[in-house]
Amino acid sequence: MSISKEQVLSALSYVEDPDLKKDLVTLNMIRDIVIDGKKVSFSVVLTTPACPMKEMIHNACKNAIIHMVDSEAIVDINMTHDVQQAGDSSPESQVGQIKNIIAVVSGKGGVGKSTVAANLATSLALDGAKVGIIDADIHGPSIPAMFGLEGTRPGAQKGKDGNDLMIPPVQFGVKVMSIAFFTTPEQPIPWRGPMVTSAMKQFFNDTEWGELDYLIVDLPPGTGDIHLTLLQSFPVTGAVVVTTPQKVSVNDTRRAMGMLKMDQINVPILGIIENMSYFTPAELPDNKYFLFGKGGGAALAQEFGAELLGEIPLVQGVVEGGDDGHPVVMDNAHPAGQAIRQISKTIAQKAALLQIKNKQKQTQTA
Repeated sequence: MSISKEQVLSALSYVEDPDLKKDLVTLNMIRDIVIDGKKVSFSVVLTTPACPMKEMIHNACKNAIIHMVDSEAIVDINMTHDVQQAGDSSPESQVGQIKNIIAVVSGKGGVGKSTVAANLATSLALDGAKVGIIDADIHGPSIPAMFGLEGTRPGAQKGKDGNDLMIPPVQFGVKVMSIAFFTTPEQPIPWRGPMVTSAMKQFFNDTEWGELDYLIVDLPPGTGDIHLTLLQSFPVTGAVVVTTPQKVSVNDTRRAMGMLKMDQINVPILGIIENMSYFTPAELPDNKYFLFGKGGGAALAQEFGAELLGEIPLVQGVVEGGDDGHPVVMDNAHPAGQAIRQISKTIAQKAALLQIKNKQKQTQTA
């Protein structure tokens, strides 16, 4: 008995997306069905390339065909993705090719925000996404060093309208842009607000980003001009907030979260990351020492109704990775790397859900 396309769709209608709580056929996630005898091939179009449920959905689809259509079927599934567009879709706009802009913020300096941002970007790239990162901390840029790009200079080319575009250096699959590429390590940058915000806008508008699934923006600490410029001028999908458990850090982070919830900004908070949650010495991997207190991130998440995305331990490898220009997420066996890998998958998942909800709202109001 030959296999029909209708049988395949009927079987796959029993496979549900764990997040959207609807079946893959209703969600139009099944594409390009081809049947050749006993061989059945099709694509499952995920909402994010970093989907943590990718393997589970793949297995569920395969089992549905074998158990409900033909036990001898040879099933070939292409797990692909289609990230929703966030920016202006006009081909002349560099922002229009960026599908998700994710701001990484903190209320206080020294909480490891840039380290977290660099590792999140690298982790998303490792999962197959097209990723860029902007070092928006103009006065204290550190992202190039974390990617081993010190001394690198961006390339240049002419855009379609004749304007000059910067070509960002690429490391570990991540496109990187920073003011540090145009200065020397000892050179101060004593710029006032207008110059700082102008530089950041250039990073967005005058950089040849190409198509990106995610652009991570590492913002400086606090709630200043550069934050308002980004959050009010560009289509930010959501923000990730970084804190340590320490009371001083939590208090400052509370102000940053309050800024995100202001009516004139109103940027969704994807969640809170508690960095330096505890110290674990290499010789005692099962021991945890809470050097900066305990539970600050969880309490903050509960206060704002946000999700605590994860707790990253303070371990030597994180510091060494940042200094050596080799993000710790590239070490699959490292506990901090494992924690950030899981956090990045959750962020990608939450960003995708936000885009879908926004699209549904636009459809309802159209």
